[in-house]
Amino acid sequence: MTSEAKKPVVVLAQDHSESILNDISKEDSLAYVTKIQGIQAQLGEDYELQTFSFGEEVKEGIDFQFNDKVTNISELFTEIYDRYTGQNLGAVILATDGVYNEGSNPIYTGSKLAAPVFPIALGDTVPDKDLIVKRVFHNKIAYLGDKFSLQIDVAARNCTNAPTNLVVSRIVDGKAQKIKTEQIIINKNQFFTTKEIILEADRAGVQRYRISASPVKGEVTTYNNSKDIFIDVLDARQKILILANSPHPDLSAIKTSVLKNKNYQVDIAYVNDNVGIAAYDFVILHQLPSTTHDAAAKLQTLYDRNIPRLYIIGAQSDMNKVGKVQPILNIKGGNASTNNVQALVDPNFNLFTVDEKIKKELPKFNPLASPFGDYSASTDAQVLLYQKIGSVETKYPLLAIGEVNRIKVGVLAAEGLWRWKLFNYLQFQNHDIFDELIGKTMTYLTLKEDKRKFRVSITKNIFNENEPVILDAELYNDSYELINTPDAALTIKNESGKDFTYTFNKTNNSYSLNAGFFPPGNYTYKGTINYNGQQLTANGLFSVRPVQLEKFETTADHGVLNVLAEQFGGQVIYPSLLDSLPSILAGTNEVKPVMYSSLKTKSVINYKWIFWLILALLGIEWFTRRFNGGY
Repeated sequence: MTSEAKKPVVVLAQDHSESILNDISKEDSLAYVTKIQGIQAQLGEDYELQTFSFGEEVKEGIDFQFNDKVTNISELFTEIYDRYTGQNLGAVILATDGVYNEGSNPIYTGSKLAAPVFPIALGDTVPDKDLIVKRVFHNKIAYLGDKFSLQIDVAARNCTNAPTNLVVSRIVDGKAQKIKTEQIIINKNQFFTTKEIILEADRAGVQRYRISASPVKGEVTTYNNSKDIFIDVLDARQKILILANSPHPDLSAIKTSVLKNKNYQVDIAYVNDNVGIAAYDFVILHQLPSTTHDAAAKLQTLYDRNIPRLYIIGAQSDMNKVGKVQPILNIKGGNASTNNVQALVDPNFNLFTVDEKIKKELPKFNPLASPFGDYSASTDAQVLLYQKIGSVETKYPLLAIGEVNRIKVGVLAAEGLWRWKLFNYLQFQNHDIFDELIGKTMTYLTLKEDKRKFRVSITKNIFNENEPVILDAELYNDSYELINTPDAALTIKNESGKDFTYTFNKTNNSYSLNAGFFPPGNYTYKGTINYNGQQLTANGLFSVRPVQLEKFETTADHGVLNVLAEQFGGQVIYPSLLDSLPSILAGTNEVKPVMYSSLKTKSVINYKWIFWLILALLGIEWFTRRFNGGY
């Protein structure tokens, strides 16, 4: 049996966030660092001292940089628990101001620890005179031309009767351009208000806005008087034209349903209107060509511009011409008389998924009016809906969709969609079935296939300043197979025009790049690659926003530290009493060495002399018996 005494483990964890230096002079901070280093030396003699720093993440060692942008105390407790469970953890010394802005409440996270916690209470708990733009609630994405709302929380301490101006500015090339200003009157010591400001998304791309409150005389700091936000304004709307032979209730029903998708802008025009077809990404032709207008010039523009389209056939349609202008639906013997037809969903349709509720409920909807004719789908089409005439389930297509020469075309062989919309509401008090059917059909028909051979993508458009910018790239050969044989380069340019050049890493059949960290601002990037004698390029942009969490809470929260000390049987220690920390630990019963005893056993087979002894005895016995004639 052997015995060994092991020193208790003492963890010293230092908060490395920016808030630690709030309201502290350089001389005081240097004096504090000197004290902590002295305590480290003392504790290292009597205990197994382990040091950590924490803020954005938990790291081994302490370098006293105090530059982390967030504070996460709960992650520290989780790390300590994972590392030292089952060991002789004597105490946790936690040097922090108690302010945390990421992770869960450390009071609950630390409940797993089986050791006393001794917080070193840093910072000042006396509320100073301070005006704070606390939070700005906003959508991350807006669409060009839309209006969007900012919900701005403004708080103030000890600033009674002081006026301030709340200013919203757009940051362009590093300069602030004022957009809106609103005055706020602070009418009490603990002041809080929420202001709503409506802005217009009038520029595409990632827009940087600064929300700031003009300083109040005597403020302890103005760092938290402003907050920057980034909104990605998308110019992704597709312009859709509903071109009709004449007014019809279908037009409004289709338009309101299509507009449920924010990516669409919808206009209604009539065949005799002077409308620029070429300006649209998609056209719905309602009963065109008709018996009164062949719409030849407008149809020719669709062909010349390769614009995808949806034909809706009705009583006004010229069936012979409709059969010739679209390649999806074959029509024979059509005339102006109509059948009342209901819809049956083809179970074999696979261009997009169709909800089970549509399959179940759509056949019950009011019938549409379909012109007489013999309908059949071409080989380039898939049938989504078939016609049910009375009780007869036919193989006449009602809605067929296909692609010819890379142009997507759809044909609805009936009019009266407004009836479906009304019936949907009558049955379910909503338009969900109608909107989903129209929406999915439009999504497929308007989807633009990306045929670029070289593509650079980014994980997101807006990064925090404390996270790396990561990009990926893909190169396709003529058969659209992924390859990464040639080298790919990337250039990132900041607002002042400075270039940062990189080379992509090759991963499997594609490319990836961790470009590292960037200061706040707007950036553009350009990827280049030489393939088969051609230089291919891909462009994009991203923005980096500042992390300002540590600037918004200037008052220390020692209440959290008191709860931790009481909960775990420790004691709050103030910087002025740091020298007494080693003696406090020495007087704690929990911080004691542990004696470990071990008993070692060996199998008999490990003792060779026993083997030789047994062998010798057996040999003597054999010789004796042999000598005495026993054998």
